[in-house]
Amino acid sequence: MSHLLTALLLLTSTLTAAPTQNILFIAIDDLGNVLDRTRPPGLATPNLDRLHARGLFFERAYCQIPLCNPSRASVLTGLRPDTTQVYDLDRHFRDTLPNAITLPQLYRQSGGTAHRIGKIYHYDVPNGIGTNGLDDPPSWDTVLNPKGRDVTDEPLITNPTPEKPISAALSWLAADGTDAEQTDGLIARESAQRLTTLSKQKRPFFLATGFFRPHTPFVAPKAYFKTHPLNQIHLPKFPHTSRNDIPTAALPHNCFTPGYDLPETTLREALQAYHASVAFVDAQLGLLLDALDQNQLWPTTTVVLWSDHGYHLGEHGLWQKRTLFDESARAPLLIAAPQIPAAQRGKTCQRIVEFIDLFPTLCHLTGLTPPPALEGTSLHPLLENPEATWTRPAFTQILRLARTPETATTPLDKLPQIMGRAITTERHRYIEWNQGEKGRELYDHSTDPNEHLNLADNPAHNALIQNLRARFPQTVSPLPPTTPVNPKRL
Repeated sequence: MSHLLTALLLLTSTLTAAPTQNILFIAIDDLGNVLDRTRPPGLATPNLDRLHARGLFFERAYCQIPLCNPSRASVLTGLRPDTTQVYDLDRHFRDTLPNAITLPQLYRQSGGTAHRIGKIYHYDVPNGIGTNGLDDPPSWDTVLNPKGRDVTDEPLITNPTPEKPISAALSWLAADGTDAEQTDGLIARESAQRLTTLSKQKRPFFLATGFFRPHTPFVAPKAYFKTHPLNQIHLPKFPHTSRNDIPTAALPHNCFTPGYDLPETTLREALQAYHASVAFVDAQLGLLLDALDQNQLWPTTTVVLWSDHGYHLGEHGLWQKRTLFDESARAPLLIAAPQIPAAQRGKTCQRIVEFIDLFPTLCHLTGLTPPPALEGTSLHPLLENPEATWTRPAFTQILRLARTPETATTPLDKLPQIMGRAITTERHRYIEWNQGEKGRELYDHSTDPNEHLNLADNPAHNALIQNLRARFPQTVSPLPPTTPVNPKRL
């Protein structure tokens, strides 16, 4: 489908059905795979677990692109990056699709109200905190941009790589003060109060609450650091040979050397700060769940919690995001809805799902008529039975700079761009860089869930690779796009 046809379909879609229930839409920035089998030792998330007990956890949910802005654009439009043409941190999806109908916009147009508190569309963190960021005005009736002491405390942040801005470095702060003084503490309290107010109104509501942590800098009150003592923080183990059989293109340009060449003690401090930040956000989530309890909103409200992508915490020697490895491409997804059978609540679904599936799923749950051009599929069969037959794969991609050992000191705007595309099935992940010209990867998750053995060059797997390649969407170019992107913001 051409981008023009997609835009026309979005423009001409018929909006008739009114929402039958509320939506609480919770985004947590850079939340890695910290639940169930992939929970790091010593990290407790009682409120994420509390939400899980009321709904379903999709353990194998994959983002469309492991970078904040394009991932959020895909979630909120229900469209893949090749349709939105958003690949970097600067471009807005309406530059390509001015008539796109976003999920909260559809909710508004169908008779409900939509409200944003905090980060839902992209923000430059931490510089954008307290502003509208790269927001989308047609999506909301009201917006609120809290700004806490974490912004004024920025001079106190530890940054072991001062050549990198704190937004892109393993930077952290064990902060003075209380939860309520932090931006996310303000967001949680404002959202809890808004739930109380909205519960008294007759119109159905869509409340989007977006937390900034654990995005770098990892900032949380000191109490959360104390509950994750450094002597109990351990880096993930991986074979020292795990990088030997992967193409150079698989390594992100901003973390090309293992662990940024930082000492192990420093990396453990960063990991401690990440855990503290996750625990802090989990505590703020508890305020929202309390508000749902107090206002008796569970029978009339669907709650969705997601993160824009996964997060490396030392696996393969990598940190943060921007890779197509499982740790970066997969992210938590929790859905609690009145329609989920009581017998299924608290279960974990192992089927492969995508974040663009959220839009049609929420339409199905709330009775909205979805735009016809959505590229995901409703997950309602899995909400009814998490073990139902489900054969759809997930597609994740990344556009970034092609760094090699020879170009380690080359300015970013002089490096070429490279597109990586991955398909994930229940057993395999296949990745190719520039249609395979810059390398290929194949992993068998049944025997190698941590992706340490690249099978792509083994001739015994040629037929499998051809089968997986044939399943890539046929409507997009396999090469990097011609759409202008900012190389310094990839």
